[in-house]
Amino acid sequence: MLESINPDSISFPPRVLIGLTMMSRSLFLGLFLATISLAHAEGHHEAHHWGYVGQEGPEHWAELDPSFDLCKRGKNQSPIDLKNFVDARLPPVGLHYQAGGYEEINNGHTIQVDYDHGSTITLDGREYELKQFHFHTPSENHIQGKEFPMEAHLVHADQAGNLLVIAVMIEEGPENPVLAAAWSVMPEQPETMVHLSNKISAEGLLPADRDYYRFEGSLTTPPCSEGVIWLVMKHPITASAAQIRRFAQVMGHPNNRPIQPLNARLVIE
Repeated sequence: MLESINPDSISFPPRVLIGLTMMSRSLFLGLFLATISLAHAEGHHEAHHWGYVGQEGPEHWAELDPSFDLCKRGKNQSPIDLKNFVDARLPPVGLHYQAGGYEEINNGHTIQVDYDHGSTITLDGREYELKQFHFHTPSENHIQGKEFPMEAHLVHADQAGNLLVIAVMIEEGPENPVLAAAWSVMPEQPETMVHLSNKISAEGLLPADRDYYRFEGSLTTPPCSEGVIWLVMKHPITASAAQIRRFAQVMGHPNNRPIQPLNARLVIE
């Protein structure tokens, strides 16, 4: 989503300021912001030029757009089958969540809940803010060869834009309260959204035992960008059979990318 921009916060180098004597500041800013908006709109269009089935499925992603090239040639791609773990005595993750899920979107690829500012985790002394969470069925990552009925991804970013994803496996069992709240108003048509009257807390998507595996990976959707930190919770949470089925029916097909080669990466715990 394009962030709002305060024109007064934009500074210009001296060479540009000289040029602005020939053009009003407001006109320059108008052209500048229009260019950004156009680029965003074009990026939004391109982001929907892929899918999970047929000629737009994962095996064809790299053919659909030059910017999707990493989906084919990348060496640190996600998801993976987590196994052959290396014991590194990982430290606890500093979790600072509050109820902030305010908008639920069906983007045609998943159901996504966008999150208010202010909920963060701390890892390696760096703070990452929770931006959104979404779901895949069946699970994208596997743990020692095991596939789960569903997987939640909690997507975070630091101030420099570096991404961190917490992945939580979901198995069939008791109903999940967070999903109950979100699914009660689930937008069923692609490219639709609803505003949540009561904000949702993503903390309800985390298991009580927060031990995790860690590996370096990528986005699991185009453009498959690498350099993403993945924290995969060792312990699953549950969702009812009806909750899992509802999500699958709204999607209309599986929305999981196939397992990618581990290559030279380590999975640490």
